[in-house]
Amino acid sequence: MAGGKVGRVDFDFTHAARAMNANPPRYAVPLPDLDLSPTLHAAIFDMDGLMLDTERIALGCWHDAACALGLTLTREDALGMVGMHSSKAPAYLAGLYGPDFPVRALIDATHQRYLAAMEQPIPLKAGLIDLLDWLAREQLPCAVATSTRRRIAEHHLDAVGILPRFRHTVCGDEIEHPKPAPDIYLKAAGLLGVAPEHCVVFEDSNFGVQAAHAAGCRVIMVPDMLPPRPETLALGMPVVNSLAEAHALTSTWLAASR
Repeated sequence: MAGGKVGRVDFDFTHAARAMNANPPRYAVPLPDLDLSPTLHAAIFDMDGLMLDTERIALGCWHDAACALGLTLTREDALGMVGMHSSKAPAYLAGLYGPDFPVRALIDATHQRYLAAMEQPIPLKAGLIDLLDWLAREQLPCAVATSTRRRIAEHHLDAVGILPRFRHTVCGDEIEHPKPAPDIYLKAAGLLGVAPEHCVVFEDSNFGVQAAHAAGCRVIMVPDMLPPRPETLALGMPVVNSLAEAHALTSTWLAASR
């Protein structure tokens, strides 16, 4: 196939997903000097990879679809789509593999596998429910800002029983400029009626952190499949290893700002 890489997929996504789930990466990023003065009034959550352990499932679907089509999709190239809006995937893949690469066939096959996989129970990230319970006790309203389309996002959130916990959801098919543009976080903050600087954002992806920072929000990064990039670290946002650590840091922020 001209312009495409054809052959055996060179990465065992399923094995890697199990290994990463059992031994998640640890980040030893020094916490920056944080401005604790703006009072926290609301929280905004990303969804995939932050609340729901779906990114590993998505990687497995890319792998299976590529195998079915007889294509090679490297680990690095697949990971490059973590946190990427779906509208950017065709140009990304074509840029890597050439104009004759069957981009649409691969995307469609992956999407069908992902929808089928999502009919199974979706695992929640550890510490999420405790964090949501605490935010409710503190009377901080919450919203979701996800690049996923609304139909899929609401299905996922409802399936795991947390949709009612969020006052608003903003989805990727409702935003003209996706992450890393700030639009989705500006809209979420606006719906909550809270200025961005008074919102704490929980994000796992580099694109998401950049978007929230550009919106003027306070951001805590909880990396999932990818480590923080140098340009993300340069923003001076705290990077923690789990939602439990994010919970502890947010509690400190809230206490200091009151």
